[in-house]
Amino acid sequence: MFYLWIKALHVVSMVAWMAGMLYLPRLFVYHAEVGPGTPQSETFKVMERRLLRFILTPGLLAVWVTGLWLAFESGYYQAGWLHAKLLLVILMSGVHGFLAASTRRFANDANPRPARFFRIVNEIPTVLLIGIVVLVIVKPSLSM
Repeated sequence: MFYLWIKALHVVSMVAWMAGMLYLPRLFVYHAEVGPGTPQSETFKVMERRLLRFILTPGLLAVWVTGLWLAFESGYYQAGWLHAKLLLVILMSGVHGFLAASTRRFANDANPRPARFFRIVNEIPTVLLIGIVVLVIVKPSLSM
């Protein structure tokens, strides 16, 4: 029964993390289109900081803690599909780190990138999520 509670927490954490991963780059698109020091820019700074601090980072931490616990408790830690999933989750975590650094740059009015860049970045979590979900649901036999 405890396993199922951890699994539920893992899924809820993943949904929260992904919601932020999909929303934060979209905020950057709009933020990059307004000038530094404007009232809109200051509003975006607050939104971005709170999203990162209260949704994305706790979601990331909970996903990793519960996911590793589930991998070892279930015995899947030896499965090739899980190794591939972990690679994608590591890449997603790297994107998270990039978004956190971008949040700091925007907070310091030092963003060097145009809105179009963040429109492209906004697609990366979606592609990674599709790969992760397919691996978890299909569990293909991968030799690693």
